[in-house]
Amino acid sequence: MKLLPKKEGDVIDVWAWLVEQKYTVGIILGVLFGVLARLTMLRTDYRQYPTYPHGKIIHLSLGVIAAGLGSVAVPSLLDKNYTAMTFLAMAAQQFRDVRNMERQTLSKIDSLELVPRGATYIEGIAMVFEGRNYLVIFTAFATAFFGTVFPWYWGIVAGIGAILITNLFKTGKTLSRIANVNIGQVRLDGPNLFVDDIYIMNVGLSDTQNVIRKKAIGLVLTPKNKNARVTLANPGQRQALLHDVSTIMGVHRDEGEPALVPLAKLDMNDGRLAVLLLPQEPDPDKARHVAMNSPVLESAVRMPSEADVQTGGKAGG
Repeated sequence: MKLLPKKEGDVIDVWAWLVEQKYTVGIILGVLFGVLARLTMLRTDYRQYPTYPHGKIIHLSLGVIAAGLGSVAVPSLLDKNYTAMTFLAMAAQQFRDVRNMERQTLSKIDSLELVPRGATYIEGIAMVFEGRNYLVIFTAFATAFFGTVFPWYWGIVAGIGAILITNLFKTGKTLSRIANVNIGQVRLDGPNLFVDDIYIMNVGLSDTQNVIRKKAIGLVLTPKNKNARVTLANPGQRQALLHDVSTIMGVHRDEGEPALVPLAKLDMNDGRLAVLLLPQEPDPDKARHVAMNSPVLESAVRMPSEADVQTGGKAGG
């Protein structure tokens, strides 16, 4: 069987080969664009996760597997070999194991952080890594399908479009979308510590009070609606904010100094969130900018305004 048809002079007729070997071309395009989609979504930022280079190698390898699965699903579907499609269920199990791996790894690392991420943040990161493999499958499948059913160049167009779609899901909302972030005044009233008018904690040691007077920065987050108020009240969301700001700006503490841990406390009357920071770099404007760009965790989002609650009567029929 000839894979590469030839013309006179043994010159390879690439165009004829592309037309004849539709399945092969579709799979190749699907794998290429699937891997490219994973590369665009794989980025080591200030959190330094995944680690470079070994963490990236692991996730890139999984991306190649996901791209291959999405690509070979197209010939199976077009040949009506529906039994072969069941291997996607095996892929789903594989990527659930990836999520468990990320959860376990980050949980072990978190116990050694001066300002931990928290379980809610870790679960969100693990969920992202699982979900991005499914986006790779989608990109590879769409590319391979269009490259097989239509002329091959439509596969390239579909691959570019799929990558643009996947990048829409790469980043979620930030705190600036749900709250106004302002710089607050840190003050000590005797042993009582406040950020603006929101009580933070009792500080009894004079040495700790002196450190707070020199190093402390205060932020006040005002929720934009009642949904945002409930989200900011989530302890996991607050811990994620403290971790992000402390990771970028540093934290003025060492192990065994519980009094110098960054804190976030609510004003129970209006839902404002006061944040006390002790950064190594005392720059209130930068701290405000970092807080505004901290992620809103998916598992912390609440929508009480969407609840179908009847006023003045019992719910139900």
